[in-house]
Amino acid sequence: MRSILVFADHADPATETRLETALSLARSSGGHVSVLVDTPIARFMAMDAMGGSYLAADAIRDAVERDDAYAEALAERLKREDVPFDIQRGEDEPVDALADASRLADVIVLSRGCLFAGQLAVSARAPILVVPETGVVGVPFTRAAVAWDGSQEAAAAMKAALPLLAAAGQADVLIVSAEAAGYPAVDAVQYLSRHGVHAELHDLARAGSTEGTLAAEVHKIGADLLVMGAYGHSRFREFIVGGVSRAFLESEGGPTLLLAH
Repeated sequence: MRSILVFADHADPATETRLETALSLARSSGGHVSVLVDTPIARFMAMDAMGGSYLAADAIRDAVERDDAYAEALAERLKREDVPFDIQRGEDEPVDALADASRLADVIVLSRGCLFAGQLAVSARAPILVVPETGVVGVPFTRAAVAWDGSQEAAAAMKAALPLLAAAGQADVLIVSAEAAGYPAVDAVQYLSRHGVHAELHDLARAGSTEGTLAAEVHKIGADLLVMGAYGHSRFREFIVGGVSRAFLESEGGPTLLLAH
């Protein structure tokens, strides 16, 4: 993973953890960090009493100037790091801006508290690395786990995570028997083996919810990275009844997530 895109927001304290994670990942892979500072112009559109719309020019100018200054400050800070970088500016909503900027990215770094992480995982072509909002995320990871249900999404996430899995000290493939479908977990283990990743298979009996069963096993084995497919069911079903990916995104604490659709 050598082309790393990270979302920076002057008002978000979690930006610091994202930046440090991106820098750590770049150092471990000899990679390049692209930092996106976004100013969503559409948010400054207002409606008048006659139903017309107009842009609040003064507010836009202030926001652009503020974010330009923030981007310049980030550039000055990153010049002191030992990692090549560039700063990009966006004007769309964050999901659209990140999806557009990620066309040639290997991974996008977001925070667990990011409200649009799940939506971006479906929209972007690059996998999403979702890190905790605070603390230090060490790269390479000590122990990585793959949540496997035989779906296309799980396969996409596992393939995208290969560099991280190969660098981790240990890898495990977790399967909840009641949810297994599609390709069997042994095929996932064999695939990883062909790429030099020795992984152990954990066949779990579901105790309560699927996400609860996975979370308990991740905690038990001490995994600091969980690789999983994003939204394997229909988005409508995910919205109504929730889902495994949504549950992990909304949980407090837990490992870093690697999501792909």
